[in-house]
Amino acid sequence: MNTETNVAVDATFKKDVLEGLSSFPKYLYSKYIYDSTGDRLFQDIMKLPEYYLTNSEYEIFQLHKSSIADFFRGLGHGFDLIELGAGDGEKTKVLLEHFINRGLDFVYKPIDISENALSGLADSLRMEFSELEIAPERGEYFEVLQRLGNYDKRKKVIMLLGSNMGNLLHDRAIQFLSQLSENMNEDDLLFMGLDQKKDPQVILDAYNDPTGVTEAFNKNLLTRINRELGGNFDLDKFKHWEVYDPETGTAKSYLVSLETQEVTIAELGETFNFKQWETIHTEISQKYDDAVVEWLAEESGLSIESSFSDSKEYFKNYIFRKK
Repeated sequence: MNTETNVAVDATFKKDVLEGLSSFPKYLYSKYIYDSTGDRLFQDIMKLPEYYLTNSEYEIFQLHKSSIADFFRGLGHGFDLIELGAGDGEKTKVLLEHFINRGLDFVYKPIDISENALSGLADSLRMEFSELEIAPERGEYFEVLQRLGNYDKRKKVIMLLGSNMGNLLHDRAIQFLSQLSENMNEDDLLFMGLDQKKDPQVILDAYNDPTGVTEAFNKNLLTRINRELGGNFDLDKFKHWEVYDPETGTAKSYLVSLETQEVTIAELGETFNFKQWETIHTEISQKYDDAVVEWLAEESGLSIESSFSDSKEYFKNYIFRKK
């Protein structure tokens, strides 16, 4: 990342932290969890037995990779595979290997907010698949949307796997999907993973593991503020708390202040007061059913082409086209 980009990221980080902690109720954006430590902690989360999402999507890819490849290749004139929020790409590698073995003509373009995740992914892919053409790019979803229209020389397949889409509430999701639709051509596809509604306890366990990895992951927001902005958050004075509403399908993560306290952030020149039991909202994870997905697609100018599920029907990957 160049110096100009660093400066822009730092300025945005400061602005978002100031706005979030000055609001009532307080909030911080989950995207700032993902530095090198946050990336590592998320890899640890994905390996937890309670975190069913990873294995569910792995199973989908293993069961349905041939059918997925048929959709992606279309008439066989090649395609650009653009993955938003690529992370470490471990699940995607199942598809990439199958596509390469079938001789499909494609370029893989992973996009992620984390420079650390992107560089690690690019290195591992070049080692495992020397013949793969890869073009990584750093950016946030809404930034990338402005550039997707430039990919119009051949079919593009836009991928959004795991719980990435779940970080957006419905109104924001419709805005995002509508922009995607506007930048899609008739032959383009959107391939998106959406976690399904299920036993509420299964969902709560996935985001509140007994070993404390998820808590450390959320608290990394405070650690990053301390390190980069000169904050003095005492992590032991905050408790990770997860709630899930089975009616709306929304899981929310909070950091709860265990006592009345003040936190000063030197780079902002501000002191923030916390009452005992006051919260900082850090993350949402939306769950879906087919009716909600159909509604989201309809509102966004998309139609569902097909879907694939794991054996427990915990998770689904949907294929959408522009209407």
